[in-house]
Amino acid sequence: MEGVQIIGSLDFATLLFIAFVAFFIGLVFYLQRESRREGYPLETETTGKVEPGGDTWLPRPKTYLQADGTVVTKPDMRRDPGNDKLKRLAVWPGAPSEPVGDPMTANVGPGAYTLRDDIADVTHEGEPKIVPMRLLPEFTVAKQTADPRGFDVVGCDGEIAGKITDIWMDRAEALVRYYEVELADASRKVLLPYAFANVKGKARQVRVSAVTARHFADVPAHASPEKITRLEEDRISAYYGGGILYATPKKLEPWI
Repeated sequence: MEGVQIIGSLDFATLLFIAFVAFFIGLVFYLQRESRREGYPLETETTGKVEPGGDTWLPRPKTYLQADGTVVTKPDMRRDPGNDKLKRLAVWPGAPSEPVGDPMTANVGPGAYTLRDDIADVTHEGEPKIVPMRLLPEFTVAKQTADPRGFDVVGCDGEIAGKITDIWMDRAEALVRYYEVELADASRKVLLPYAFANVKGKARQVRVSAVTARHFADVPAHASPEKITRLEEDRISAYYGGGILYATPKKLEPWI
């Protein structure tokens, strides 16, 4: 059956094909613009100057009402403050950098973190998501699993840093997120991310290969004893991550 011609050789099938191509091009253009709501415009690596984004590829600002009642506008064009603890070793793009001062807190390499909002994640009910188990009587440690509370925390140097006093749970996911550690001198309590801890039930120890015992005294603090903010989470996890490379001079040496 021959196609229905509209004008000359232009038929209905050709119109559908043109409409599909136009829709697809428009969709790609829209998605490319929406992908630039955060992290844009870009910065020049060597000078830090903001690259002009133009009006074509950057989306128009849009206001969002969040679940907690706050209002944010994206893109907001705000830039993160520069890191004065990072020194470039050369001026050409892609050149390596090295930390200045204490590399564990320099926010570089494996110890880098994002400046997230200094507010706690919450559940659908509006309650803090990550809290100590002492506030969750409905949560218990499974009988077939060692309860680390009371266990010694041992650093990669074999020294005791303190004891586990509590377990911080993600009540929404029913997962362990942190262990609360009271330092050996009882000066303060710090948080140890679950992923950096190796519980040894028979030895009654929690071993941490990322940092030494002395490093626990400088773990970034969390302001509240009953909740933790997004920024505090990133800073604490980054501190232990930095220890993987910077905790001891030996860790900086090549493996081969």
